[in-house]
Formats: sequence, structure tokens, C-alpha cells
Amino acid sequence: MVAFAPLAYLVAGICFIMALRGLSSPETSRQGNNFGIVGMVIAIVTTLMLPGLISGLSLTLIIVGIAIGGTIGAVTARKIEMTALPQLVAAFHSLVGLAAVFVAIAAFYAPEAYDIGTRGNVRVGSLIEMALGVAIGAITFTGSLVAFAKLQGLVTGKPLVFNMQHMLNAGLGVLLVLAIVWLCVSNSTVALWIIVLLALALGFLLILPIGGADMPVVVSMLNSYSGWAAAGIGFTLENNLLIITGALVGSSGAILSYIMCKGMNRSIFNVILGGFGGDSAAAAAGGHAGDRAVKAGSAEDAAFIMKNASSVIIVPGYGMAVAQAQHALREMGDVLKKEGVDVRYAIHPVAGRMPGHMNVLLAEANVPYDEVFELEEINRDFGQADVAFVIGANDVTNPAAKTDPASPIYGMPILDVEKAKTVLFIKRSMAAGYAGVENELFFRPNTMMLFGDAKKVTEEVLKSLDS
Repeated sequence: MVAFAPLAYLVAGICFIMALRGLSSPETSRQGNNFGIVGMVIAIVTTLMLPGLISGLSLTLIIVGIAIGGTIGAVTARKIEMTALPQLVAAFHSLVGLAAVFVAIAAFYAPEAYDIGTRGNVRVGSLIEMALGVAIGAITFTGSLVAFAKLQGLVTGKPLVFNMQHMLNAGLGVLLVLAIVWLCVSNSTVALWIIVLLALALGFLLILPIGGADMPVVVSMLNSYSGWAAAGIGFTLENNLLIITGALVGSSGAILSYIMCKGMNRSIFNVILGGFGGDSAAAAAGGHAGDRAVKAGSAEDAAFIMKNASSVIIVPGYGMAVAQAQHALREMGDVLKKEGVDVRYAIHPVAGRMPGHMNVLLAEANVPYDEVFELEEINRDFGQADVAFVIGANDVTNPAAKTDPASPIYGMPILDVEKAKTVLFIKRSMAAGYAGVENELFFRPNTMMLFGDAKKVTEEVLKSLDS
């Protein structure tokens, strides 16, 4: 089995690579998931079959752990709403980080079991790997908890800042490096626990000042952190597959973070250091409705306008996900296409608080893939569109991102829906978006607000189109 294990790990690693490749497109995402499942089954079975790894008691504990974790995972996957996926991902990242911390601590207290030395005399190379795994894992754990709390609404999505915050983070970072050096020199238990505490504190402090509008980038970066933590522990355990898997997750998460930063006009270095979205004046920016009037319309008005249009661009957002309106939306698009209307869908990179969120929902409703376009592919077409039908997308359509330097979303590329001849905007109320910024689009003369639940309003529009 020892000779067979490297080959099995290689096959599992290839499966994980194919999983990432498949998950890069809604068309192949199911196939990608299947590759991931096969790879993980091979990895677990191979590891359990390694000689000398488990005894009767440890096998029982492993089986019990797999049963408990598998049950929780299965129940969660079946019950979780699509709108809650971003915070679920953040919660899972926290568990990966915590697992890295626990494994590193176990290796430190029982180095003989991992063949990395003896108690109080662990190899320096292993101590470095262990320290990095602990530090990155602990930062991932607490940072992901903060991200989860913000996305779940348990704490405010506004930036939480205080004086000298960056200086404090820098000081903790220096202390963390010194503690790692101390651990490597002395094999000190105290040094290890200081690393754990400093990293846990840094995780909180790095994510707290980041506003809700930037949270999708944070979740992506924490995904990368969890991968690097796993890779670091893989070196400690001398497990090639864990190294490969961690590197795949870490690098893919970093690439995705870079793409999202580019899509939101953010600095990748500020993301890593937690230094963006923290303008204390920004959260209140964006103006107030006051006595400004908005033009409100009915489903019949919207149906009449779209039926007489030649081109309609539909912009889905988080409100569509909350209302589960994607199926009614697809039916509406089908009716319009039968009337000779050119119908397309425009997706912002962070619509729905997580990359790909809207793509998955539209795919679930069987919207043709060739009708769905990303921001850079379709943005120039809004100027020639007769109608932009916005359903629950708020911050990603807000012109303040281009005009208000005090806004927390300033500089973020948005979908230029305001350039369409008519903007139909479905929203429950005039409340601000997730970033806490009022949408200037509501008050534009070419905007008609359709107030109500996204699914109900879309169904009413569909009924009017059919009649």
C-alpha cells in the first residue's frame, strides 16, 4: 500500500484539478463537482489504508467523526438557501483554518507520531511549517467568523474602524514574526500559544474594518488563506496530497481575489492587509432621498414598455435570489423572445455577494448560457438597449460609484444601466443597498420603480405580457 499511495494521491490531485476546471463554468460545474467527490474519496480511502496509521480506537474515532461531519454537511447542503451561500462558504473557511491550527498543535505536542522529532526537540523546518500553518489558520478562522457575522447580519456591514488601527495591526504582525522566530529557536510551548493568540487577534482586526460592499473579495481571499494553511500543515505531515490540494485552493483563491479586486477597482495588497473599505465617512455617503421624487409604475406599465421594446437587458441581483424569482424571470424572458424582443442577462462579478451566485441561479432556471454576459462583455450595450430590467441588484448599478468620491463603492465598476432608454427597477422599498449607500439610479428621470417582492412583481409582469 505504501508504494501504491503516491499513485493514488496523484490521481486524486488530478481529480481536484479537473474539479476546479469544471467549476469555472456553469455548463461543466456538475462534472467538476463529481471530479471533486471522486478525488476526495480516493484521498480518504488511501490515507486510511496506510500501514501503521490507525489502530482500533483511532479507526472508531475516525468513523464517528466522518459520520458526524458527513451528516452535518448533508443536512446543511439540502437545507441551505441559495441566498445564504456566501456566509456558508465563510463558515466553512473558518473550519478549515481551525483544523490547520489543531493539527499543528497536535504535531507540536506529539512530534514522534509525525516523525518530525521529539518533544522539545522538533526539527526547525517542521517548526517553521507548523508556525505558518498555525498563523494562517488562526487568521482564517477568526477572519471568516467576522465575515460570516457581517454577511449573516449579526453585526453591521459598515466598516468598524478606530484610531491607530493600522499601527496596531502592524505591531501585532511584527510580534507574530518574532514569536515564530522564538518558537523555532527554543521549541517553546509558550511561543506556540502566543502565535495562536496573536493570529486570532489579527484575524478579527483585519476583517472588522472592511465594509459589506467589499465582503465578496474578503470571502475569496479567506478561501485562499485556508488553502495555504492546509498546504503548510501538509509539509509538516509530509502528505503530498494535502500540499497539492492546499496549493490548488490557495492559488485559485488568490487568482479569484485578484480578478474580483480588478472588477471592484480595489488593491490586492489592501485586501491582504485589511486596509480597504474603512473610510469612516464613507458609510453615510451617497445622499438621502429627502423630498426627491421617484417615478413608480405598475406591472402593466412594465409589460407594455418591454413588449414594445426591441432589446431588453435583465440585471439580476441579491433581491432576485432572496425572492427565488429566477424561474419567473426566465419565463418572462421566453415570452419576450416570442414577441421578437432581444433578451440578454448582465451579471456583475460580485452580484449576490459571491462570484458566480447569479450564474448558478440562472442556470438553475435553465436560462441559456449564451444569453448570460459578464460586465465587460455587455456594459457598452446598455446605451443601445431600450430597457434595462433590474431585479434586486442595488450597489452594482449605483451611479454613485462613478460620481461620489465619498462613497464606499466609489471606483467600483458598475453595470451602466442608467444609459438604457428606460430602467425598470424592482425593489421592495427605497432602502439602501448592502453597502449602506442610497442608489442614485432611483431618482433618474428614465427610471421607473416597481415596488414589491421580486418574484411577485415578475409574475405580475409575466401575466400582463401573456394577456
